[in-house]
Amino acid sequence: MRSILNSRYLYGRLNEFGRLMVNWSGWNSKLPRVLALIVAAVLFWISISIPMELPYQTFFSAVIFSTAMYLRRYTGTLISLIMVMFSVSATSRYIYWRVNYTIDTENLVDLFFALVLILAEVYAWLVLLLGYLQTAWPLRRKPVILPTDTSSWPVVDLFIPTYNEDLAVVKPTVMAAMGIDWPKDKLNIIILDDGRRPEFAEFAETIGVQCFTRSDNNHAKAGNINAALKRTTGEFVAIFDCDHMPTRSFLQYTMGWFLVDPKLAMIQTPHHFLSPDPFERNLHTFRHVPNEGELFYGLIQDGNDLWNATFFCGSCAILRRTYLEEIGGIAVETVTEDAHTALKMQRLGYNTAYLALPQAAGLATESLSAHVGQRIRWARGMAQIFRVDNPLLGKGLTFGQRLCYSNAMLHFFYGLPRMVFLLAPISYLFFEVHIIKASAISIAAYSLPHLLHANLTNSRIQGAHRHSFWAEVYEATLAWYIFRPTMVALINPKLGKFNVTAKGGLVEEEHFDWVISKPYLVMLALNILGFIVGIGRAIWWNSYELDTVLLNMLWTIYNLVILGATLAVATESKQVRRSHRVRAELSATLRLPNGHSFVCQTEDFSMGGMSLKVPEGFKMEKGQEAMISLYGTNGECLFPSKVIFSKENLLSLQFLDLSLQQQMDLISCTIGRADVWLNWSEERDLDHPLNGLKEIAFHSMRGFIRFGAGLRQYLGKSA
Repeated sequence: MRSILNSRYLYGRLNEFGRLMVNWSGWNSKLPRVLALIVAAVLFWISISIPMELPYQTFFSAVIFSTAMYLRRYTGTLISLIMVMFSVSATSRYIYWRVNYTIDTENLVDLFFALVLILAEVYAWLVLLLGYLQTAWPLRRKPVILPTDTSSWPVVDLFIPTYNEDLAVVKPTVMAAMGIDWPKDKLNIIILDDGRRPEFAEFAETIGVQCFTRSDNNHAKAGNINAALKRTTGEFVAIFDCDHMPTRSFLQYTMGWFLVDPKLAMIQTPHHFLSPDPFERNLHTFRHVPNEGELFYGLIQDGNDLWNATFFCGSCAILRRTYLEEIGGIAVETVTEDAHTALKMQRLGYNTAYLALPQAAGLATESLSAHVGQRIRWARGMAQIFRVDNPLLGKGLTFGQRLCYSNAMLHFFYGLPRMVFLLAPISYLFFEVHIIKASAISIAAYSLPHLLHANLTNSRIQGAHRHSFWAEVYEATLAWYIFRPTMVALINPKLGKFNVTAKGGLVEEEHFDWVISKPYLVMLALNILGFIVGIGRAIWWNSYELDTVLLNMLWTIYNLVILGATLAVATESKQVRRSHRVRAELSATLRLPNGHSFVCQTEDFSMGGMSLKVPEGFKMEKGQEAMISLYGTNGECLFPSKVIFSKENLLSLQFLDLSLQQQMDLISCTIGRADVWLNWSEERDLDHPLNGLKEIAFHSMRGFIRFGAGLRQYLGKSA
């Protein structure tokens, strides 16, 4: 008990000391800040460079890691920053040791492979440092309340660009936009149809919105928006991808900041997806494990906001027209026009902001091939910006902004380093190349503190938005595909073209994607063969350096676990729903033809139907009709339906033909609700590094099993 009380006392004193140091008035003077920076730099250099014998290095690392394990039990940003300091020191000490003591300069083959690996590790170290800078202290901006006098609210032009998407995808977005709580005379909703399709113009006229087309498709989405800017005059421009349906509160939630900050050029809100992406669908992790993009929208953008470096993401955002026109409209020099647009505005000294609460929901990519195509475009575009408008160079950006933008662009160069890590151990197992000139025990003494601290600290900072070890799966799946376009864009940024991300598609049958998985299969085969060779080296050829052989074999096993998970992702699960169901608990009433009514709660809903939790003992036969009452800002709304499935305490109903007004009411009562996405993550388990590793291992085993089944099916068809 005394030790517990002492630890609590120590923690309290530590927090009190931290608050005193942060609030000390002396930090307003330049001299104390410079002196503190010099002292910190000297101490940091000593901590990473001082040589230690192996026992002392092990003891030192154990003490620091034990301290980090103890501190992680407490909350607070100060504790997070201390753990970041431990992690940065451990990783920097490892990199210093690698560069100065573990590279063999006598053997040219060893030197080549060693330099390739150390460059990949330096890249990972740099991204880790910049990642901590972005995420250690998110701003968590709150909305600003608008004036009660709506006459002072500005006019907003709301653009919905579309090119080749079905009208069925675009309709709900337009209807949701029409339900936004904003004076009707101050909201202009415009479909920007670059496909020039008559049915879109007819729909727009029927529903009472505008539809713009143009004679060409120059500069794709950016050119489409820029053409619309010339035909509109609203003070602000809201942009939504054609599958992103806004909630009713979108403008009231976001516009307040523009009224209090005259230099604010853009506000971004999250891209939230109501359907699973290929990782979530093929691994069956939807709403249980954070998806690939959630780290960016859940944490990184909030961290960028601290440095006034929020990126424009192309949708679910509002831009001030005057500042947008000042930079010549949406940027057209690169295929990631959104981030480049924000960079241009910030070079002129204008601000950007991020509000983390989802205020719209859209459709994720349906297939792995479409997902890869989208990431290729992002990677190519970021490499183009890095080449033609490098944030580290030029005028107008603060130091923090330069680092945030640089990290976002450097992130997309992970293709080559990730492949290096996946193939590095086989250089020894195949060719007996010593890429690290050190004993296995020394490697463990320096690398384990780096790996353990990085995983522990990232789990603390990112755990709600990215489970441990999942980054390796995402990167391994995409590494080969983004490696090539980023390298090409660095050499010639004009190569490559804008490709539209397909949405609303179907996957008719479960199948293994042999085309997209070729790089994984090659790397998998090399690692398996390397492991088999390693067995021979351990028993016969290299038994004199058994520790080195075993270390490379363990590394290979880890790579096989990661590659097994990529096989699971490449096994496309069946997806035949045109209207995705959303699990949500909303109040409803079921009204029967005989006049009886029952208070219910929704289990899930879609634009085509709904499942209701009904009272104990309540039954309805398949095909029976009923009216479903839902409740929105306009009061009670009725929707005709029929029963398609019934079981204990649950009814599944399909909507009958809904009028245009009923379709709009349905969106207003479901997707358009401001609170419908609030509890999206409540079913998730908390992240823990070991649990994350277990998750990946489980999906890896499933990947090998599903690949085996796919291989048998393929061979059967070939026979």
